[in-house]
Amino acid sequence: MHDLVIRGGEVVDGTGAAPRRADVAIDGDRITEVGVVNEPGRRQIDAEGRIVTPGFVDIHTHLDAQLFWDPVASPSCWHGVTTVVMGNCGVTFAPVRPTEHRYLAELMEAVEDIPADTIMEGLDWSWETYGDYLGALRKSPLGVNVGGMVGHCALRYYVMGPRSLDEAPATADDLAQLAVVVGEAIDGGALGFSTSRSFMHTVPDGRPVPGTYAQTDELLAIAGALASRGRGTIEVVPRIGERDGPERENSVAELAWMEEVSRASGRPLTFAITQSDRRPGLWSWVMDQVAEARGRGADLRPQTTVRGSGILYGLVGRTPYDELPSWATLMATPWTDRLGALRAEGLREQLAAEASAPIEATGPLAPKDPSKLYLLPPGTAHYDVSAANSLAAEAARRGGTPAQAFIDFTLETDGLGLLYYPVLNQDLDAVGQMLLNPDVLLGVGDAGAHVALTMDASQPSYLLSHWVRDTGHLDLGRAIYKLSLEGAQLFGLQDRGVVAPGCYADLNVIDLEGLDLKTPEMTWDFPLGASRFVQRAHGYDYTLVNGEVLIDHDEMTGARSGCVVTPG
Repeated sequence: MHDLVIRGGEVVDGTGAAPRRADVAIDGDRITEVGVVNEPGRRQIDAEGRIVTPGFVDIHTHLDAQLFWDPVASPSCWHGVTTVVMGNCGVTFAPVRPTEHRYLAELMEAVEDIPADTIMEGLDWSWETYGDYLGALRKSPLGVNVGGMVGHCALRYYVMGPRSLDEAPATADDLAQLAVVVGEAIDGGALGFSTSRSFMHTVPDGRPVPGTYAQTDELLAIAGALASRGRGTIEVVPRIGERDGPERENSVAELAWMEEVSRASGRPLTFAITQSDRRPGLWSWVMDQVAEARGRGADLRPQTTVRGSGILYGLVGRTPYDELPSWATLMATPWTDRLGALRAEGLREQLAAEASAPIEATGPLAPKDPSKLYLLPPGTAHYDVSAANSLAAEAARRGGTPAQAFIDFTLETDGLGLLYYPVLNQDLDAVGQMLLNPDVLLGVGDAGAHVALTMDASQPSYLLSHWVRDTGHLDLGRAIYKLSLEGAQLFGLQDRGVVAPGCYADLNVIDLEGLDLKTPEMTWDFPLGASRFVQRAHGYDYTLVNGEVLIDHDEMTGARSGCVVTPG
């Protein structure tokens, strides 16, 4: 008798193969049989009419702090994700000296919008090395599997102190020590090393984060620590498209050093690639350059999102007009009072008039183009970016201004309606082309980051519902491969991401036809009551982590069978 048998489902095994009808037997934390299983199970799951897939691997998260107070990694766990990779973009909480805890918390807030006070409240900082940090995680009752990279920001500050922020290159002694500490992190279980080169990532005083100015010899020295151990992945936030001239000098230089580091170390190097209306054609050019570099022996792997990566506006968080005085006053009141205040007729008129006046504001809170803001009502989230779904079109239908339309939409949805403002991957045709490129991975969902601004951790549900079921753009076998085995292989996670005997029993049983992605909702459940968006889905009958059921018909069971994963 097996511990559990999943019977009669269409198994999509993660290799890219087409679905096949099969049973799956599980004993302990491993899959023991796939095919016709004659023996009974102590528990049996009827998967008739469902697809059975590997658990999904999210390779780009910032759950480094959240896992200590939310060990199931919500909302990722509601979208079939069973393994998360954190430590991206160079920002991590180790290595760290006892006097630098607050510094790293404030750095994380500056880069990833996770409140520093929340981080300080939620972490016990019982570590110094990256291996110690992973050890602290091992003591937590994890609901999902967790792996992490050591970040350049923490690493450089640990070794070089305040000099790590200077433009001056690292000394020979610095390079040697950086390589030693990275090697210790890999020996302690790190999945690799991450760094940020983007000038948009800054510390609280406005300077670029440690590592931004690192020269190629420093990156080669760090990569050498991975090469000598034959494991570890490199993740980069490159400055592709930043401060570029007509010949794309910076982008050419970034791709050149990434190719050199990957070829010299023999390690895979992954980085983000997205379409942007501000940089037409850059994404396509990057894909061409990557193909050429791979032909020369570099293992470069761009990663992209499955839809627009965007900011969410609404009464629950922030509005497109928050820089205006009356709007700022409204949004400074508690959420529980805002809707009532907005219902006051005099205030509505004042807000609409203020937002309709000529505005010269250019800051991050300045009003946005209403033709690029899209309605996202409560219920099913379609992420419709057609012109007919824009706030400008809604204003025209109502015969008023965009601000009036936003106010009316807000009141009609009891304050739960949102506006979706994609800032990257605005063009779904471009996204579709990237998804079909065999070099491009799925990632950049940023689970755990920008928690009160964005909600892109639901990518698996959108990929399956939109790109597979609704449009047929991607076949199911290929989609599941990209959600599971491809990411597991990138980070050397053996026996994950595939449904086969001997592999870990990380599995999903999904009602693909009934899969329904919900509109994000705001909660206030982080330490100190900090707010964040979460997003649910309907259609995940079961999600198993290491043989135990974590999700049962879209709801958590209380199981805590996750573990810290390491390469090999």
